[in-house]
Amino acid sequence: MRTEGLSINLATVRQQWNLVEAVEACARHGITCIDPWRDQVAAVGLDTAVKVIKDNGMRVSGLCRGGMFPAADAAGRQAAIADNKRAVDEAAALGAECLVLVVGGLPQGSRDIGAARHMVLDGMAALLPHARASKMPLAIEPLHPMYAGDRACVNTLKQALDMAGQLGGDVGVAIDAYHVWWDPELETQIARAGAEKRILGYHICDWLVPTRDLLLDRGMPGDGVIDLPRISGWIEKAGYKGHTEIEIFSAQDWWTRPGDEVLKTCIERYNDTFAA
Repeated sequence: MRTEGLSINLATVRQQWNLVEAVEACARHGITCIDPWRDQVAAVGLDTAVKVIKDNGMRVSGLCRGGMFPAADAAGRQAAIADNKRAVDEAAALGAECLVLVVGGLPQGSRDIGAARHMVLDGMAALLPHARASKMPLAIEPLHPMYAGDRACVNTLKQALDMAGQLGGDVGVAIDAYHVWWDPELETQIARAGAEKRILGYHICDWLVPTRDLLLDRGMPGDGVIDLPRISGWIEKAGYKGHTEIEIFSAQDWWTRPGDEVLKTCIERYNDTFAA
């Protein structure tokens, strides 16, 4: 079973291991690339995270996450920008290839999704000089529309690419199949993202039917209804050369299993996806 080109988003094993344990487990399984979350880094300390990643020869395909720009007042928006600058610094220290942005939903008490999207654009514009000075690309991750109210008001790949185009260079997209598989324009927009050289990350898992929890019931690749081999083919055709990242939130299933079993299954399903 090959592991070349595979990255494990450490959310996938967040209930089994802390960051140090997860990195060491990935190394045991021959996995050489990860994407940690900021809370996982904070739990062990940035210096410790940097050391264990370096000691195990890991690449870092991204850091999750920055974003959450909209807020009800100017002070909240400035606090979000300040936190995103810290996220850029953490990503740079870890040697991450991008900072993944979950942009945020509606501010409390608001029904104006258009205004929220403007806050996202303004927040990213304010963050960009710091990100560019740190040579840290920003990857906008569009989320499924069910998260528009609370997590991300950017919900299609087209929206994300349009926003990146307004911001200029050093801004791209992280394409998560779980969030965009349903989009009738997906093939066209993946091709556009490739032509614009904006694909900074590609994440896979599966959409289960029925889905028991809107956040914490993602499936292992192959267990749901997403045509991952087809989408992965579009990604390859678009010229993406980076890692394919398995990212699973699974409170009732995969988070309850032994971590080594989860990683072994990730490797098997990664191979299945690209053999199909």
